[in-house]
Amino acid sequence: MKLSFLSLISCLVVLIGCQSQVNNTPDTLPMKIAKAYGYDQLDEVQSISYTWNVRRDSATVMVRDWKWDLVKGEVSYSDADTSVTYLIAEKTDQLKEVDHKFINDKYWLLYPFQLAWDKGYTTEITENQNSPINSDPTTKLTIIYNNEDGYTPGDAYDLYVDDNNLIKEWVFRKGNAAEGRAFTWENEKDFGGVKIALDHRMKDGNKVIWFTNVKVNKK
Repeated sequence: MKLSFLSLISCLVVLIGCQSQVNNTPDTLPMKIAKAYGYDQLDEVQSISYTWNVRRDSATVMVRDWKWDLVKGEVSYSDADTSVTYLIAEKTDQLKEVDHKFINDKYWLLYPFQLAWDKGYTTEITENQNSPINSDPTTKLTIIYNNEDGYTPGDAYDLYVDDNNLIKEWVFRKGNAAEGRAFTWENEKDFGGVKIALDHRMKDGNKVIWFTNVKVNKK
C-alpha cells in the first residue's frame, strides 16, 4: 500500500480515467465517499461490534464476532472455537492469524473509512461505467495498494460509486490481477450517523457476506 509513479501521469479524458496518488483532502473522491458514510461522525464513536457471516451454496460456513474499541485500539474476537482480546499496537506473531481476519472483516464492514485511513494506495477514476452485476450507471474508482504494506500487498479494488458517493458494487482483484470477484453493497443502515452496508452478494448468489448484531457505541 504505497505511492507509485502513477502520480506523475496526468489526467486523461474521463473515459480513459485519471490516475493519482491518494490525497485525503475533502474534495477527492475517496474522501467524498468516506464522508458520505459518516466519516465525520467517527470522532464520537467509542467502539463498533458486529458479526461477520459467510454463506456458500445455501450453507453458512463462517461466523465471526468482533468488537473494536477505536479509542483503546483494542480488538475482541470470538468464533466457535476461539476467544481472544488484544491491543492492535501490541499484537504478537501468535495473533497474526486473528488480526488478518480482523482486517479482512473490517474492510467489508468499513471500507469507505479505509479510504481515509489508508495511505499507501493510488487511484484511477473512470466516469460513465456500468456496475458489473446490476449494470447501474456509476463512476468507477480503482484503488491500487502498494507492494509493501499489509497482509495482502498489491491488491486492487474497483468501487462502483453512485451520484451520492455511495458504493453500489465492488470488485476485489488480488495482486491487481486483470479479473476479480464482484459483490454488491446493499441494505445500508444508519447507526447514529455512520452508514454501513450490511449485505454483499455475488451475481449468481452462490456466495453471500452479511453483517448482523451491528452496534456503533458512542463515547
